Amino acid sequence: MDRKASASADGVVHVGSEDGNLYAAGEQHPQRSHCTKMSRVNSPSEHEAVVARLWQEHLRATFPAGLRGAERAGIDMVLLDAGIAGCVSTWQNNGGVLDSERHRILRDCIADLGQVLPLLNEAEDFRYFQRLRQLAQLVSDTGSQPTS
Repeated sequence: MDRKASASADGVVHVGSEDGNLYAAGEQHPQRSHCTKMSRVNSPSEHEAVVARLWQEHLRATFPAGLRGAERAGIDMVLLDAGIAGCVSTWQNNGGVLDSERHRILRDCIADLGQVLPLLNEAEDFRYFQRLRQLAQLVSDTGSQPTS
């Protein structure tokens, strides 16, 4: 079973997960400068390192000014960012573990990103939220622990 990522005509990177391996942001897609090709992550330590690298990139990035207080597809962009950021931060602080509620939040945020990413016309806006999607997907793919 192969796991691959591909960029669709709308520029959104789609990630498959058939073989159980994890993938993370890698090199630029040749036809879309705002779209990244995913690369394979083979071990838990690599996975944590990729999440840490993407997280540091995200923390250094400025929230897109044009999306402050904005909604796309009825989704508040600031709250979407905050929801994912809170889950990623918790995942890191808990040694790579999320409770079932935060795992659910991430799944919902990933679905929301599927709606809003095609609506983002500015390359910087797209890159910002695509990185969040990659973070959310990587953290969500690690599974969750039952809520105590």
